[in-house]
Amino acid sequence: MTGPGTDVVIAGGGLIGAGIAWRCVHRGLSVTVVDPSPGSGASQAAGGMLAPVSEATYGEERLLRLCQESLRRFPSFVAELSAETGHEVSLRTTGTLMVGFDADDMRALDELHGYHRELGLTASRLTPGEARRMEPGLTPRLRGAVHVAGDHSVDGRALHAALLAALPPATVVRRPLTGITVESGRAVGVALADGTVVRGGTVVLALGAVSGSLPGAPALPVRPVGGQILRARGERLLEGTVRALVRGHNAYLVPVGADGVIIGATSEEKGWDSRVTAGGVYELLRDAIEVLPGLAEAELTETLVRFRPGTPDNAPILGLTELPGLVAATGHYRNGVLLTPVTSDAIAALVADGALPEVATGFDASRFGIHSGGSP
Repeated sequence: MTGPGTDVVIAGGGLIGAGIAWRCVHRGLSVTVVDPSPGSGASQAAGGMLAPVSEATYGEERLLRLCQESLRRFPSFVAELSAETGHEVSLRTTGTLMVGFDADDMRALDELHGYHRELGLTASRLTPGEARRMEPGLTPRLRGAVHVAGDHSVDGRALHAALLAALPPATVVRRPLTGITVESGRAVGVALADGTVVRGGTVVLALGAVSGSLPGAPALPVRPVGGQILRARGERLLEGTVRALVRGHNAYLVPVGADGVIIGATSEEKGWDSRVTAGGVYELLRDAIEVLPGLAEAELTETLVRFRPGTPDNAPILGLTELPGLVAATGHYRNGVLLTPVTSDAIAALVADGALPEVATGFDASRFGIHSGGSP
């Protein structure tokens, strides 16, 4: 397209890009999403954990508050999306169990639980018996647990399918893109591999881990953090999410659908190495079966590697960039699914109204010493 284009062109059609597009449409804006294969990146692999308390980490209190606000919005976000599209996107609200296997694991869990109490977060210390009454499939060898009733999960693939279904026909351009097009010092669109440009009044960069190296875009501190993840199928394995420390190794198991479970995930600083390795699969299955012995009889249905968009402080980059006309919505690292509602609302507000809502302020690139004085 070589004409004036739409109000907004979004580079990236994963959960974040599709969510922003949907919210922009709700504000009466015309939108184009450019992505050769929407949802095939990190969104495809995501476990779907909505777990701000379980994920709480020392020094990340601002990120915790952003995650809590996004979780608060999730029920209405999903209900509105389901009503609009007819796609079922059910939230699993049975909470999250954090379990440990040895004394060191339990010391780490108890320290985390102390941090929960310090911040006024709701979580309960459980005995092994209490944990197994909640999840009968857990091994009797676990040493203890912490239950976070308010941490939930969602099927990320179903959520993404519903977001795409909510967009008007012809909104999504499924063609390879090569960079951001800049004219007279302003981002004016997204360049395609054949040389054409998809133009928009505002360009939103929502390409996940690719966002840090896209030609034409200003340099952003976003890097790929690889993760190997598995899917298995077996009858009634879990009711809710289980996050485990297994002799110091982290593992999580997330139920999906009627009989599925997602097992994850490694965290690998190896650039764009996309190999599923024997060692990675072995470690995930070893720890997962320690936690849930019945998993040994389940069918292993999928193995894959995808790349989380990491930043130096593990928080997203939201807002204006130093390039006028270009808005960033990237760097969500391990919270891409969880932060979809608040990111979608905030970026749509920025594009429509010219300013980020207060909840999202302070997450632009200026916190890394990068100028962010452009305009939407």
